[in-house]
Amino acid sequence: MSGIVRFYIRFFLAAAVVAFLCCCGGKPLDINPKPAPAISVESQAVSVKVGQSITISPTYSNADNATFEWKMDGKVISTSRNLTFSSKEAGIFFARITVTNANGSASLEIKITVAEKLPPKVALAVPQGGFSIQKETEHEFVPFVENEDGCSYSWTVDNTEVSTSKSYKYKPSTTGTHSFRFTARNEDGQASLTFSVKVLDEKDMPFRWSFEKDVFNYSVGRSIRILILGLENAYDATFTWVLDGAEVQNSSQPYYVCSESGIGKHSLTVTMKNSYRSQSKTLTVNVCPPEGTYRRGGGTAPWNKVYEYLPAPGQFVNEGFTANTMEEACAWAQKRMEAKNFVSLGAWGGYIVAGFDHSVDNDGGYNLAIAGNAFRNSSEPGIVWVMQDENGNGLPDDTWYELRGSDYDTQTKDYSITYYKPSSKSSVQWVSSDGKSGCVDYLPAYHTQDSYYPQWVKASTYTLYGSKLVSKTREVGKDNWINQDFGWGYADNFSQVDRLSGGDNSSAGASDNHFKISDAVTWDGKPANLRYIDFVKIQTAVSDKAGWIGEVSTEIFSIADYNMSK
Repeated sequence: MSGIVRFYIRFFLAAAVVAFLCCCGGKPLDINPKPAPAISVESQAVSVKVGQSITISPTYSNADNATFEWKMDGKVISTSRNLTFSSKEAGIFFARITVTNANGSASLEIKITVAEKLPPKVALAVPQGGFSIQKETEHEFVPFVENEDGCSYSWTVDNTEVSTSKSYKYKPSTTGTHSFRFTARNEDGQASLTFSVKVLDEKDMPFRWSFEKDVFNYSVGRSIRILILGLENAYDATFTWVLDGAEVQNSSQPYYVCSESGIGKHSLTVTMKNSYRSQSKTLTVNVCPPEGTYRRGGGTAPWNKVYEYLPAPGQFVNEGFTANTMEEACAWAQKRMEAKNFVSLGAWGGYIVAGFDHSVDNDGGYNLAIAGNAFRNSSEPGIVWVMQDENGNGLPDDTWYELRGSDYDTQTKDYSITYYKPSSKSSVQWVSSDGKSGCVDYLPAYHTQDSYYPQWVKASTYTLYGSKLVSKTREVGKDNWINQDFGWGYADNFSQVDRLSGGDNSSAGASDNHFKISDAVTWDGKPANLRYIDFVKIQTAVSDKAGWIGEVSTEIFSIADYNMSK
């Protein structure tokens, strides 16, 4: 097409646009309209006692020159910004606030529970069998308390009161086993929890370690890091690694970089030894044929199977489905994504693994499309990992490679969180590898399933491992929370870089992030140079919560081979 023809096409298109914009009374349409009002509250479920009043004070944005209307059972009960409510009878009430101005309107429903009494509820993350702590070291116990207004507290050790604060710092000077009891009281009742604390000398502290798996697979010509996970009470230990009967490393570092080149299975034994104990574990290293040996062509499905689904606790976990095994959980997640519905990965560390009926090629451009439900200032990023079927068995049991994103250099690697099974309808307590603790809040206003702890996890605790991004969750005004966007390279993230036109899903609210296999890196951050991949894992990357909105959790609609649609 000639340059002059292109000029006239642009001219007439521009004229048509101007005519359209000037159609309403000779005035141009506002192409940058002011945003509609928005409402946020600290909690959409509040409680008050019979005969007492509660004031609900929402935070409004974009509400200039607005009107306010509170309704209950279809009747207007107030036209003020805030609502003061009381009832002489116990029950559950629903109040709906609607704010309206020339730019639009917004509504929000709030559940008000009126009760005769509101006794406290208490919870604490207690390891199975109680705590084991070292003599002459300080440990702080910080319980979670619901309905804590007006509460008094008591800590007893062996039936002797030692503190009246909500938390208690304990530094024992002698060994032995002690009975702890924490009690919270208010005028409506009390709640208590009891647990044991075993105080030990350094030499008697229980030793713990674990490994990702017992068999490690990788293609010949590559190397992998075999990392000891969950290492506790090893003190100043040394680790000796013996490969096929020959010592290959003796040092204080709790990992071994294996680059064995002999194709086939090899025996790798690691021994931890310090002044107090020695313990060994034997692993198998399977050196697989060269990359490309098991590469699969053909294939017609953008993705075809969910292999693992293990979310962290979260408000969408166990909601609307029952799964007693990992297989049942995977089947549910697969049906959800096939129907273009989202699957929640819960709080930090929760993950899903999916695969393809073919190998996805690395052509240097974008190769993967992962749909989430992010929009600006509502990003809940998931780190993406990829894997080749290096041993050719059709299962994701080989080596994971992380896709480098914009915040890779500032993230925490080799991080873990242990989640503790709660009682019915309670928040889930957790403890992280850096010594911090917290909880995934139970939010009865939104999700009322019995527990946010995955039904198919039968153990009283479970631990998730991975990389953690620095949180960008912020409160911008009272009770107004945002999850700020990350630069690029994460699922369920609003990014101008890796959000392209097109995509393979048509779900309302879903949108794609795109990823390059060429961004895959080895454990030490070097390019992995993968020519293709067969499996993908997405894992919630932020450990945080946004007030009344709840935990930051990655949501996934689909995982697709973008090469098939570009």
